Amino acid sequence: MARPTLEVADIFRDHGPAWRQAHAGHVSLDQLKVMSAIERCRTAALGGHVERCEDCAFTTIAFNSCRNRHCPKCQSAAARQWLAEREAELLPVPYFHVVFTLPDRIAAIAYQNKAVVYDLLFKASSEAVLMIAADPEHLGARIGITAVLHTWGSAMTHHPHVHMIVPGGGIALDGKRWLSCQPHFLLPVPVLKKLFQGLMLAKLLAAHKAGRLIFFGQHAHLAERKAFAAYLAPLRKIKWYVYAKPPFGGPNAVLAYLSRYTHRVAISNRRLIASDQDGVTFRYKDYRADGRARFKRMTLATDEFIRRFLIHVLPKGFHRIRHYGLLARPSCADNIARARELLAVPTPQHHNADADAVNPNDPPNPSHPCHAAAAA
Repeated sequence: MARPTLEVADIFRDHGPAWRQAHAGHVSLDQLKVMSAIERCRTAALGGHVERCEDCAFTTIAFNSCRNRHCPKCQSAAARQWLAEREAELLPVPYFHVVFTLPDRIAAIAYQNKAVVYDLLFKASSEAVLMIAADPEHLGARIGITAVLHTWGSAMTHHPHVHMIVPGGGIALDGKRWLSCQPHFLLPVPVLKKLFQGLMLAKLLAAHKAGRLIFFGQHAHLAERKAFAAYLAPLRKIKWYVYAKPPFGGPNAVLAYLSRYTHRVAISNRRLIASDQDGVTFRYKDYRADGRARFKRMTLATDEFIRRFLIHVLPKGFHRIRHYGLLARPSCADNIARARELLAVPTPQHHNADADAVNPNDPPNPSHPCHAAAAA
């Protein structure tokens, strides 16, 4: 695949030093490390190695990757490895896509308390799905969840939400049979909304009482308990956004979806159009429009583009992909084996991910004479 003509790394190298100087004291260490990693990725600064073809003696230098999870260039190899491992866990059942989104008021709190509030988002959404699925009035089964956190909208604004992939069924509570959901219906969305809303608000209040939340700037007054409770009160009366899409078209479609979502960063290099005196121009989707009108272009001042990219840097050690229920580690393998037994389907042959994995430090070189001959 050809290298994009413009990359986030180019913008950081050209404008990063001045941006860091202008915002000194207002940028976190994690954000500075991400900027540095992206700027140095696949350059001589990280070292490299010389490759020489035994057939044609073609020689080239391959520079090392930064492997930072926020780097647009370093996610494809990580995604391939991760997907190969997930392939063995797929079951021959419908899979559903469920999205839980935080209201703007809570998103504003999350911006100042990323580790705590993002973690609560994971917990509240997963508990809602697991609890309703286990209710005999609905499915009455233990189900599995793979959840992925995204913190951005298409224009890189702060928009925290969790994408879930959920198999359409689960193991009965007595462990003796597989219970399938209806063909095009997983769980009642209105019930999911209400439970998610209650769980999230309760967890936020508990976190505040425990002193786990911090506030500054225009939200500094929320440190007082009554002010925080009053701030959350209107959220009990509005509709929260929970969306359940129709089932995927089979396990392969699930993998294709996951490959697009699990290791995505705030913006890919492919969406960048130009970086000039006007700022940075990129493609985005306007979800308020339909059809081809949805695809638009936006130009941001370079300073604002860098700011928007960096607000999505996750706290160190924070896991943005999590598994729950039947897919929770370390019991996942046993649960999947039991599910296959109840579904009366064979265990798939082990896929050797290492054999297919591509070293992220060895990107394909389309200029290699042997590659060019093979393509011809």
